[in-house]
Amino acid sequence: MAQRWKSSKEGTATFARDGQTHLTALDGPERLVGLGFRYWMLGRKTGEIGHWERTWGLYSGLFGLCGARLAVGSLSGWVNSLGNASCRDIEVCPASCSDFGPDECLAVSMVAACQHNTCPAMRACAFALLETSMLDPVIADAQMFADTLSGLEQRLSQQSILPAPIRTELASRAH
Repeated sequence: MAQRWKSSKEGTATFARDGQTHLTALDGPERLVGLGFRYWMLGRKTGEIGHWERTWGLYSGLFGLCGARLAVGSLSGWVNSLGNASCRDIEVCPASCSDFGPDECLAVSMVAACQHNTCPAMRACAFALLETSMLDPVIADAQMFADTLSGLEQRLSQQSILPAPIRTELASRAH
């Protein structure tokens, strides 16, 4: 039996127990966070500037140059902090994929938890992504990104915060 996570407006995620975990039809700020996370992490992993340019195009198209500078700056700080602190390889889907994988779902949930001051969920998402107890620098960078998005009137839905059993399931599946 699959569990469901209802995201903002129309977005629905299905967390299947067969290992095929994907988030589909994600809209609004959740999609912005998920895609930004994916593109920046892909750029970080491959060194291909096209991924970072894709991030810039997405954010500048929505926020203009000044807003994009703020958003991409805090996004890059958060993603780099995650990448540096993680004890495992953080996985993202290919740039052209329309679905979102487990780590991308955790990233969206972490930013939503920051915006809604849900500390236990924020820490659980960080731990699931990092698999280390050295969470504070990453959480600080996630909070900065979440605050930047709030300042740009991009507020993630509280329903975007994954329930603890799903976070645990996603973390155990990442091994």
